[in-house]
Amino acid sequence: MPGEAAAVELVAASKKYREGAALQPTNLVVQRGQVHALVGLNGTGKTTLLRLVLGITAPTAGRVLVRGVDVARMKPAGWAGVGHLIDTPLVYPELTVQANLQIAGRLSGLGLGSGRAAARRLAEELLLTKWWTRRARTLSLGNRQRLGIAAALVADPDVMVLDEPTNALDPAGTVLVRRMLLERVRETGASVLVSSHHLDEVARIADQITVINSGRIIGTLAPDGIDLERRFFNLVNADVEANQRQANP
Repeated sequence: MPGEAAAVELVAASKKYREGAALQPTNLVVQRGQVHALVGLNGTGKTTLLRLVLGITAPTAGRVLVRGVDVARMKPAGWAGVGHLIDTPLVYPELTVQANLQIAGRLSGLGLGSGRAAARRLAEELLLTKWWTRRARTLSLGNRQRLGIAAALVADPDVMVLDEPTNALDPAGTVLVRRMLLERVRETGASVLVSSHHLDEVARIADQITVINSGRIIGTLAPDGIDLERRFFNLVNADVEANQRQANP
């Protein structure tokens, strides 16, 4: 809707640690109803950016907003509609698939009955019902990843922040997750901010692809463009060379 705040916005947001800057001042907008992909090599700042969006770490400078609200002042209720998967699936290893999903639903603000129903629905959607009563620690890496995705989506969030969501998934699981995300975007107007280094995969779902390197946004790629991999490495290599020239004038 016109005038509606973006799903996610970073305004000159940066993050510095003792060892150096993990994210340079960054401006980024994820519109509602959009899949926005962050791509980059390992260790370039993608996960740091996602952590800032979720309030897991605070920016050294700048602002981060979710639905127009600064995450530094976000009330607990404001996070109820934000689903996330960062680094590795956040599951309780000694609890069953059923218990993990029901707890995820309750933590996301669902009532007891609706939480149980949502847990079952997501288990069916992600083909986890076979392991419904299995402890999470006994699951394969792929099924543990499915469980983490199910937990992130159990409350039908309108904003999803996903870090490498297809890690450890087999091709069938990758296609399934891709379909689930697209359905939610198209049917409910949900927004997705997703990181990945699989260009061919994100190109299938993304409305916009942003390239990040050395903690900085260095360009964008058109998802429907040709030879994405070559254009990605052209951007990255040009940035590396520019940094080297700057360091050694």
